[in-house]
Amino acid sequence: MTEKLQIVLHSYKHDQTLHRVWQSETLLDENEDTIIVANKRTRVVESNGRFWYTKEPSVSFFFKHHWYNVIGIIKEHEIQYYCNISSPILRDQEALKYIDYDLDIKVDGKYQYNVLDRNEYKRHQEQMCYPEEIKKILHLELQDLKQRIERRDFPFDPMTVRYWYDEFLKLEGE
Repeated sequence: MTEKLQIVLHSYKHDQTLHRVWQSETLLDENEDTIIVANKRTRVVESNGRFWYTKEPSVSFFFKHHWYNVIGIIKEHEIQYYCNISSPILRDQEALKYIDYDLDIKVDGKYQYNVLDRNEYKRHQEQMCYPEEIKKILHLELQDLKQRIERRDFPFDPMTVRYWYDEFLKLEGE
């Protein structure tokens, strides 16, 4: 990709309410399976209007056929990963869009991981009446994501994240 393309990212909840907006992601690649974007100090707006800026640069991998996404966070001495259980990514004229299903996995630089937000998931599945079919898909995709982490399959390789971050820096003129 030779031309810098900025794109907005929208995260929704199952009840179709807007959850969070990343106002500026740089599109790095799109193919039949994934959309890859990167950012550095991008503004993130919460549903209540409050905003914050990302602290570390990151490369995000959004899957078109899996119910999760993976953010490679570039720390000073290592790459860490933050994974969201979510609907497959959609792209329209407005933004990249997905539904956040609360469960997250945080992966450290040694590939030790923890599943986060189980209570939030349980609360939201009751409040928003997640269908049984969706709950089954989310359970299977959580297992698939754990296996991907353990096998260090794409994108769980620091070289993959660094490659795409270098591409981002070239587009940024750095």
